[in-house]
Amino acid sequence: APKAPQQDPVSDSKSLYLAPKPDLGKMRENSFPPVSAPQGYIKQCRKRTDMFTEEQLRTIFGNIEEIYRFQRKFLKGLEQKFNKEQPHLSEIGCCFLEHQTDFQIYSEYCNNHPNACIQLSKLMKVNKYVFFFEACRLLQKMIDISLDGFLLTPVQKICKYPLQLAELLKYTNPQHRDYKDVEAALNAMKNVARLINERKRRLENIDKIAQWQSSIEDFEGEDVLSRSSELIFSGELTKLSLPQAKSQQRMFFLFDHQMVYCKKDLLRRDMLYYKGRIDMDHMEVIDLEDGKEKDFNTSVKNALKLRSLTGDEVHLLCAKKPEQKERWLRAFTDERRQVQQDRETGFTLTDVQKKQAMLNASVSRPYYDFLLRQKHPSLPSALPQQQVFMLAEPKRKTSTFWHNIGRLTPFKK
Repeated sequence: APKAPQQDPVSDSKSLYLAPKPDLGKMRENSFPPVSAPQGYIKQCRKRTDMFTEEQLRTIFGNIEEIYRFQRKFLKGLEQKFNKEQPHLSEIGCCFLEHQTDFQIYSEYCNNHPNACIQLSKLMKVNKYVFFFEACRLLQKMIDISLDGFLLTPVQKICKYPLQLAELLKYTNPQHRDYKDVEAALNAMKNVARLINERKRRLENIDKIAQWQSSIEDFEGEDVLSRSSELIFSGELTKLSLPQAKSQQRMFFLFDHQMVYCKKDLLRRDMLYYKGRIDMDHMEVIDLEDGKEKDFNTSVKNALKLRSLTGDEVHLLCAKKPEQKERWLRAFTDERRQVQQDRETGFTLTDVQKKQAMLNASVSRPYYDFLLRQKHPSLPSALPQQQVFMLAEPKRKTSTFWHNIGRLTPFKK
Protein backbone atom coordinates (compact mmCIF):
# COMPACT_ATOMS: atom_id res chain seq x y z
CA ALA A 1 0.00 0.00 0.00
CA PRO A 2 1.40 3.47 -0.89
CA LYS A 3 2.32 5.80 1.91
CA ALA A 4 -0.09 8.56 2.81
CA PRO A 5 0.65 12.11 1.66
CA GLN A 6 2.54 14.40 4.01
CA GLN A 7 0.48 15.67 6.93
CA ASP A 8 1.27 17.15 10.30
CA PRO A 9 3.86 15.06 12.24
CA VAL A 10 1.36 13.37 14.55
CA SER A 11 -1.11 12.41 11.81
CA ASP A 12 1.70 11.36 9.49
CA SER A 13 3.23 9.19 12.19
CA LYS A 14 -0.13 7.60 12.88
CA SER A 15 -0.89 6.78 9.26
CA LEU A 16 2.51 5.27 8.59
CA TYR A 17 2.93 3.41 11.87
CA LEU A 18 -0.50 1.81 11.68
CA ALA A 19 -1.05 1.44 7.93
CA PRO A 20 -3.36 -1.39 6.77
CA LYS A 21 -0.56 -3.91 6.23
CA PRO A 22 0.99 -4.19 9.71
CA ASP A 23 -1.55 -5.15 12.36
CA LEU A 24 -0.52 -4.93 16.01
CA GLY A 25 -3.65 -6.84 16.89
CA LYS A 26 -2.44 -9.70 14.72
CA MET A 27 0.96 -9.50 16.40
CA ARG A 28 -0.78 -9.79 19.75
CA GLU A 29 -2.67 -12.84 18.49
CA ASN A 30 0.58 -14.29 17.19
CA SER A 31 2.28 -13.83 20.54
CA PHE A 32 -0.48 -15.55 22.43
CA PRO A 33 -3.03 -17.74 20.60
CA PRO A 34 -6.57 -17.85 22.02
CA VAL A 35 -6.30 -21.55 22.76
CA SER A 36 -3.50 -23.19 24.70
CA ALA A 37 -2.30 -26.77 24.37
CA PRO A 38 -1.11 -26.82 28.02
CA GLN A 39 -4.61 -26.03 29.26
CA GLY A 40 -6.50 -27.99 26.64
CA TYR A 41 -4.50 -31.19 26.37
CA ILE A 42 -1.52 -31.67 28.67
CA LYS A 43 -3.41 -31.38 31.95
CA GLN A 44 -6.00 -33.89 30.77
CA CYS A 45 -3.33 -36.26 29.45
CA ARG A 46 -1.47 -36.24 32.77
CA LYS A 47 -4.61 -37.38 34.53
CA ARG A 48 -4.72 -40.50 32.34
CA THR A 49 -1.61 -42.37 33.46
CA ASP A 50 -3.23 -45.51 32.06
CA MET A 51 -2.96 -44.02 28.55
CA PHE A 52 0.19 -41.89 28.58
CA THR A 53 3.69 -42.19 30.01
CA GLU A 54 5.71 -39.11 30.94
CA GLU A 55 8.11 -39.92 28.12
CA GLN A 56 5.27 -39.95 25.59
CA LEU A 57 4.03 -36.59 26.82
CA ARG A 58 7.52 -35.08 26.65
CA THR A 59 7.83 -36.32 23.08
CA ILE A 60 4.42 -35.07 21.97
CA PHE A 61 4.41 -31.67 23.67
CA GLY A 62 8.13 -30.93 24.02
CA ASN A 63 8.72 -27.72 25.97
CA ILE A 64 5.42 -26.14 24.95
CA GLU A 65 4.63 -25.30 28.59
CA GLU A 66 7.85 -23.28 28.80
CA ILE A 67 6.87 -21.47 25.61
CA TYR A 68 3.40 -20.84 27.05
CA ARG A 69 4.84 -19.24 30.20
CA PHE A 70 7.23 -17.10 28.17
CA GLN A 71 4.49 -15.91 25.82
CA ARG A 72 2.31 -14.86 28.76
CA LYS A 73 5.17 -12.67 29.97
CA PHE A 74 5.88 -11.39 26.46
CA LEU A 75 2.21 -10.57 25.88
CA LYS A 76 2.09 -8.59 29.11
CA GLY A 77 5.06 -6.53 27.92
CA LEU A 78 3.40 -5.88 24.55
CA GLU A 79 0.17 -4.77 26.20
CA GLN A 80 2.04 -2.37 28.46
CA LYS A 81 3.73 -0.76 25.45
CA PHE A 82 0.59 -0.62 23.31
CA ASN A 83 -1.24 2.70 23.59
CA LYS A 84 -4.94 1.93 23.16
CA GLU A 85 -5.99 5.58 23.12
CA GLN A 86 -3.31 6.66 20.64
CA PRO A 87 -2.05 3.51 18.86
CA HIS A 88 0.32 5.53 16.68
CA LEU A 89 2.35 6.35 19.81
CA SER A 90 2.90 2.68 20.69
CA GLU A 91 6.52 1.56 20.98
CA ILE A 92 6.79 -2.23 20.83
CA GLY A 93 10.24 -2.72 19.31
CA CYS A 94 11.87 -2.73 22.74
CA CYS A 95 9.72 -5.72 23.80
CA PHE A 96 11.39 -7.91 21.20
CA LEU A 97 14.84 -6.62 22.09
CA GLU A 98 14.32 -7.33 25.78
CA HIS A 99 13.26 -10.92 25.07
CA GLN A 100 15.38 -11.80 22.04
CA THR A 101 17.35 -14.49 23.90
CA ASP A 102 14.15 -15.91 25.40
CA PHE A 103 12.86 -16.72 21.92
CA GLN A 104 15.63 -19.31 21.59
CA ILE A 105 13.49 -21.75 23.57
CA TYR A 106 11.59 -22.30 20.32
CA SER A 107 14.66 -24.12 19.00
CA GLU A 108 14.09 -27.11 21.27
CA TYR A 109 10.43 -27.25 20.32
CA CYS A 110 11.08 -27.04 16.57
CA ASN A 111 13.74 -29.75 16.76
CA ASN A 112 11.40 -32.04 18.65
CA HIS A 113 8.36 -31.41 16.43
CA PRO A 114 9.08 -34.23 13.90
CA ASN A 115 9.32 -36.71 16.80
CA ALA A 116 6.06 -35.37 18.18
CA CYS A 117 4.34 -35.97 14.84
CA ILE A 118 5.62 -39.55 14.70
CA GLN A 119 4.52 -40.32 18.25
CA LEU A 120 1.12 -38.73 17.74
CA SER A 121 0.49 -40.56 14.46
CA LYS A 122 1.11 -43.88 16.23
CA LEU A 123 -1.42 -43.06 18.94
CA MET A 124 -4.02 -41.80 16.46
CA LYS A 125 -4.19 -45.28 14.92
CA VAL A 126 -5.97 -46.38 18.10
CA ASN A 127 -9.58 -45.22 18.41
CA LYS A 128 -9.51 -44.50 22.13
CA TYR A 129 -6.80 -41.87 21.60
CA VAL A 130 -8.74 -40.29 18.73
CA PHE A 131 -11.83 -40.00 20.94
CA PHE A 132 -9.80 -38.78 23.92
CA PHE A 133 -8.10 -35.92 22.06
CA GLU A 134 -11.40 -34.87 20.48
CA ALA A 135 -13.03 -34.86 23.92
CA CYS A 136 -10.23 -32.59 25.19
CA ARG A 137 -10.86 -30.16 22.35
CA LEU A 138 -14.61 -30.08 22.94
CA LEU A 139 -14.20 -29.75 26.70
CA GLN A 140 -12.12 -26.59 26.29
CA LYS A 141 -14.37 -25.30 23.47
CA MET A 142 -11.42 -25.08 21.11
CA ILE A 143 -11.68 -24.28 17.42
CA ASP A 144 -12.02 -27.21 15.06
CA ILE A 145 -8.33 -28.02 14.59
CA SER A 146 -6.79 -31.40 15.40
CA LEU A 147 -4.01 -31.74 17.96
CA ASP A 148 -1.30 -32.01 15.30
CA GLY A 149 -2.49 -28.63 13.99
CA PHE A 150 -2.15 -27.07 17.43
CA LEU A 151 1.32 -28.58 17.81
CA LEU A 152 2.40 -26.97 14.54
CA THR A 153 1.37 -23.52 15.78
CA PRO A 154 4.59 -22.64 17.70
CA VAL A 155 6.66 -23.55 14.63
CA GLN A 156 4.54 -21.21 12.52
CA LYS A 157 4.58 -18.45 15.13
CA ILE A 158 8.34 -18.09 15.33
CA CYS A 159 8.43 -17.80 11.52
CA LYS A 160 5.86 -15.01 11.48
CA TYR A 161 7.63 -12.54 13.75
CA PRO A 162 10.30 -11.46 11.21
CA LEU A 163 7.61 -11.04 8.54
CA GLN A 164 5.36 -8.99 10.80
CA LEU A 165 8.21 -6.79 11.98
CA ALA A 166 9.35 -6.28 8.38
CA GLU A 167 5.86 -5.10 7.46
CA LEU A 168 5.67 -2.87 10.51
CA LEU A 169 9.04 -1.32 9.68
CA LYS A 170 8.03 -0.80 6.06
CA TYR A 171 5.04 1.28 7.07
CA THR A 172 6.68 3.15 9.94
CA ASN A 173 7.93 6.67 9.46
CA PRO A 174 11.73 6.77 9.92
CA GLN A 175 11.14 9.75 12.22
CA HIS A 176 8.92 7.71 14.52
CA ARG A 177 10.44 7.13 17.97
CA ASP A 178 10.00 3.37 17.59
CA TYR A 179 11.59 3.10 14.15
CA LYS A 180 15.11 2.22 15.28
CA ASP A 181 13.87 -0.28 17.86
CA VAL A 182 11.60 -1.98 15.32
CA GLU A 183 14.52 -2.14 12.90
CA ALA A 184 16.73 -3.66 15.60
CA ALA A 185 13.92 -6.04 16.61
CA LEU A 186 13.61 -7.23 13.01
CA ASN A 187 17.32 -8.01 12.87
CA ALA A 188 17.14 -9.71 16.26
CA MET A 189 14.27 -11.96 15.22
CA LYS A 190 16.02 -12.81 11.95
CA ASN A 191 19.00 -13.88 14.03
CA VAL A 192 16.72 -16.01 16.21
CA ALA A 193 15.33 -17.70 13.08
CA ARG A 194 18.85 -18.33 11.78
CA LEU A 195 19.89 -19.79 15.12
CA ILE A 196 16.89 -22.10 15.19
CA ASN A 197 17.55 -23.19 11.61
CA GLU A 198 21.20 -23.88 12.37
CA ARG A 199 20.38 -25.93 15.45
CA LYS A 200 17.81 -27.88 13.45
CA ARG A 201 20.41 -28.63 10.79
CA ARG A 202 22.96 -29.66 13.40
CA LEU A 203 20.50 -31.99 15.07
CA GLU A 204 19.71 -33.62 11.74
CA ASN A 205 23.44 -34.17 11.20
CA ILE A 206 23.97 -36.19 14.36
CA ASP A 207 22.15 -39.18 12.90
CA LYS A 208 24.56 -39.12 9.96
CA ILE A 209 27.55 -38.95 12.30
CA ALA A 210 26.25 -41.87 14.36
CA GLN A 211 25.70 -43.93 11.20
CA TRP A 212 29.17 -43.05 9.95
CA GLN A 213 30.74 -44.17 13.22
CA SER A 214 28.83 -47.47 13.15
CA SER A 215 30.32 -48.24 9.73
CA ILE A 216 33.96 -47.76 10.85
CA GLU A 217 35.71 -51.03 11.69
CA ASP A 218 37.38 -51.45 15.11
CA PHE A 219 36.10 -48.11 16.42
CA GLU A 220 37.42 -47.42 19.94
CA GLY A 221 36.86 -44.96 22.75
CA GLU A 222 33.97 -42.60 23.38
CA ASP A 223 31.39 -41.92 20.70
CA VAL A 224 32.10 -39.01 18.37
CA LEU A 225 28.78 -37.51 19.49
CA SER A 226 29.98 -37.34 23.08
CA ARG A 227 31.87 -34.17 22.10
CA SER A 228 30.99 -33.32 18.50
CA SER A 229 27.95 -32.56 16.37
CA GLU A 230 29.36 -31.23 13.11
CA LEU A 231 31.68 -32.56 10.41
CA ILE A 232 33.84 -29.62 9.34
CA PHE A 233 36.00 -31.24 6.64
CA SER A 234 37.51 -34.56 5.56
CA GLY A 235 40.21 -35.83 3.24
CA GLU A 236 43.34 -37.91 2.83
CA LEU A 237 46.68 -36.78 4.26
CA THR A 238 50.09 -38.25 4.91
CA LYS A 239 50.67 -38.42 8.65
CA LEU A 240 53.91 -38.49 10.64
CA SER A 241 53.93 -38.65 14.43
CA LEU A 242 56.75 -38.65 16.95
CA PRO A 243 58.72 -40.51 18.12
CA GLN A 244 58.73 -42.99 15.19
CA ALA A 245 58.16 -40.37 12.45
CA LYS A 246 56.82 -43.13 10.23
CA SER A 247 54.92 -42.02 7.13
CA GLN A 248 51.30 -43.24 6.99
CA GLN A 249 48.44 -42.56 4.59
CA ARG A 250 45.28 -41.83 6.56
CA MET A 251 41.73 -40.54 6.03
CA PHE A 252 41.05 -37.62 8.37
CA PHE A 253 37.62 -36.45 9.56
CA LEU A 254 37.62 -33.07 11.29
CA PHE A 255 34.70 -32.55 13.66
CA ASP A 256 34.18 -29.78 16.17
CA HIS A 257 36.50 -30.46 19.14
CA GLN A 258 38.24 -33.51 17.62
CA MET A 259 39.69 -35.11 14.52
CA VAL A 260 39.36 -38.84 13.81
CA TYR A 261 41.73 -40.63 11.44
CA CYS A 262 41.31 -44.02 9.78
CA LYS A 263 43.21 -46.45 7.59
CA LYS A 264 41.89 -47.77 4.30
CA ASP A 265 41.69 -51.54 3.89
CA LEU A 266 44.51 -52.83 1.66
CA LEU A 267 42.19 -55.01 -0.42
CA ARG A 268 38.92 -53.17 -0.02
CA ARG A 269 39.83 -49.52 -0.33
CA ASP A 270 36.26 -48.54 0.42
CA MET A 271 36.50 -49.88 3.99
CA LEU A 272 37.96 -47.85 6.86
CA TYR A 273 39.56 -48.94 10.13
CA TYR A 274 39.72 -46.66 13.14
CA LYS A 275 43.29 -45.66 14.05
CA GLY A 276 42.97 -42.77 16.47
CA ARG A 277 41.80 -39.25 17.20
CA ILE A 278 43.27 -35.86 18.02
CA ASP A 279 41.85 -33.49 20.64
CA MET A 280 41.58 -30.18 18.78
CA ASP A 281 40.75 -28.25 21.96
CA HIS A 282 44.36 -28.62 23.07
CA MET A 283 46.17 -28.31 19.73
CA GLU A 284 47.71 -25.44 17.87
CA VAL A 285 47.88 -25.55 14.07
CA ILE A 286 51.18 -24.43 12.53
CA ASP A 287 51.58 -23.64 8.83
CA LEU A 288 54.96 -24.98 7.66
CA GLU A 289 57.08 -23.73 4.80
CA ASP A 290 58.40 -26.25 2.29
CA GLY A 291 61.82 -27.55 3.27
CA LYS A 292 63.49 -29.09 6.31
CA GLU A 293 61.28 -29.67 9.38
CA LYS A 294 63.48 -29.65 12.46
CA ASP A 295 61.24 -31.60 14.88
CA PHE A 296 60.93 -34.53 12.47
CA ASN A 297 64.31 -34.01 10.80
CA THR A 298 62.82 -34.50 7.35
CA SER A 299 62.03 -32.47 4.25
CA VAL A 300 58.37 -31.58 3.82
CA LYS A 301 56.10 -30.08 1.18
CA ASN A 302 52.53 -28.81 1.56
CA ALA A 303 52.76 -29.56 5.27
CA LEU A 304 51.25 -28.34 8.51
CA LYS A 305 51.86 -29.34 12.10
CA LEU A 306 49.55 -30.01 15.03
CA ARG A 307 51.28 -29.48 18.36
CA SER A 308 49.79 -30.06 21.80
CA LEU A 309 49.45 -27.02 24.04
CA THR A 310 49.66 -29.16 27.16
CA GLY A 311 52.00 -32.05 26.31
CA ASP A 312 54.51 -33.52 23.88
CA GLU A 313 52.03 -34.73 21.25
CA VAL A 314 53.01 -33.59 17.74
CA HIS A 315 51.59 -34.58 14.34
CA LEU A 316 52.96 -33.66 10.93
CA LEU A 317 50.38 -33.69 8.13
CA CYS A 318 51.21 -33.39 4.44
CA ALA A 319 48.81 -32.75 1.57
CA LYS A 320 49.40 -33.69 -2.06
CA LYS A 321 48.78 -30.20 -3.43
CA PRO A 322 49.17 -26.64 -2.08
CA GLU A 323 45.46 -25.92 -2.55
CA GLN A 324 44.60 -28.98 -0.44
CA LYS A 325 46.80 -27.71 2.35
CA GLU A 326 45.14 -24.28 2.19
CA ARG A 327 41.73 -25.91 2.37
CA TRP A 328 42.77 -27.80 5.51
CA LEU A 329 44.09 -24.62 7.12
CA ARG A 330 40.74 -22.94 6.49
CA ALA A 331 38.98 -25.99 7.92
CA PHE A 332 40.95 -25.79 11.16
CA THR A 333 40.03 -22.11 11.44
CA ASP A 334 36.38 -22.99 10.79
CA GLU A 335 36.51 -25.63 13.51
CA ARG A 336 37.70 -23.16 16.15
CA ARG A 337 35.10 -20.63 15.01
CA GLN A 338 32.35 -23.26 15.27
CA VAL A 339 33.40 -24.17 18.80
CA GLN A 340 33.40 -20.50 19.81
CA GLN A 341 29.96 -19.90 18.30
CA ASP A 342 28.53 -22.92 20.09
CA ARG A 343 29.96 -21.64 23.35
CA GLU A 344 28.43 -18.20 22.81
CA THR A 345 24.99 -19.49 21.79
CA GLY A 346 24.93 -22.29 24.35
CA PHE A 347 24.42 -25.04 21.78
CA THR A 348 24.73 -28.53 23.25
CA LEU A 349 23.35 -31.99 22.55
CA THR A 350 21.34 -33.67 25.26
CA ASP A 351 22.20 -37.18 26.40
CA VAL A 352 18.82 -38.32 25.10
CA GLN A 353 19.58 -36.98 21.61
CA LYS A 354 22.99 -38.67 21.57
CA LYS A 355 21.65 -42.01 22.78
CA GLN A 356 18.76 -41.94 20.32
CA ALA A 357 21.09 -41.23 17.39
CA MET A 358 23.40 -44.11 18.34
CA LEU A 359 20.40 -46.40 18.84
CA ASN A 360 19.04 -45.50 15.41
CA ALA A 361 22.44 -46.19 13.86
CA SER A 362 22.67 -49.62 15.51
CA VAL A 363 19.35 -50.85 14.11
CA SER A 364 19.24 -49.24 10.68
CA ARG A 365 21.41 -49.07 7.60
CA PRO A 366 22.57 -45.53 6.71
CA TYR A 367 20.77 -44.41 3.57
CA TYR A 368 23.15 -41.56 2.80
CA ASP A 369 21.92 -40.97 -0.74
CA PHE A 370 18.40 -40.57 0.58
CA LEU A 371 19.57 -38.12 3.24
CA LEU A 372 21.43 -36.09 0.65
CA ARG A 373 18.36 -35.78 -1.54
CA GLN A 374 16.30 -34.22 1.23
CA LYS A 375 15.58 -30.55 0.58
CA HIS A 376 14.60 -27.80 2.98
CA PRO A 377 12.92 -24.58 1.85
CA SER A 378 14.48 -21.29 2.86
CA LEU A 379 12.83 -19.10 5.45
CA PRO A 380 10.85 -16.54 3.40
CA SER A 381 11.29 -12.85 4.02
CA ALA A 382 8.45 -11.32 2.02
CA LEU A 383 5.77 -13.96 1.51
CA PRO A 384 2.21 -13.78 2.85
CA GLN A 385 2.17 -15.10 6.40
CA GLN A 386 -0.21 -17.94 5.62
CA GLN A 387 2.44 -19.41 3.31
CA VAL A 388 5.01 -19.73 6.08
CA PHE A 389 4.77 -23.18 7.60
CA MET A 390 8.21 -24.49 8.45
CA LEU A 391 11.72 -23.54 9.37
CA ALA A 392 14.50 -23.70 6.86
CA GLU A 393 17.99 -25.07 6.55
CA PRO A 394 20.53 -22.43 5.53
CA LYS A 395 22.00 -22.95 2.09
CA ARG A 396 25.43 -24.52 2.33
CA LYS A 397 27.83 -26.07 -0.07
CA THR A 398 27.33 -29.82 -0.08
CA SER A 399 30.06 -31.58 1.87
CA THR A 400 32.17 -33.93 -0.22
CA PHE A 401 32.32 -36.18 2.82
CA TRP A 402 28.59 -36.90 2.87
CA HIS A 403 28.55 -37.06 -0.93
CA ASN A 404 31.11 -39.87 -0.98
CA ILE A 405 30.27 -41.60 2.29
CA GLY A 406 28.58 -44.56 0.61
CA ARG A 407 31.73 -45.23 -1.38
CA LEU A 408 34.11 -44.72 1.52
CA THR A 409 32.48 -46.61 4.36
CA PRO A 410 29.77 -49.10 3.37
CA PHE A 411 28.51 -51.61 5.87
CA LYS A 412 30.41 -54.84 5.93
CA LYS A 413 28.54 -57.51 4.02
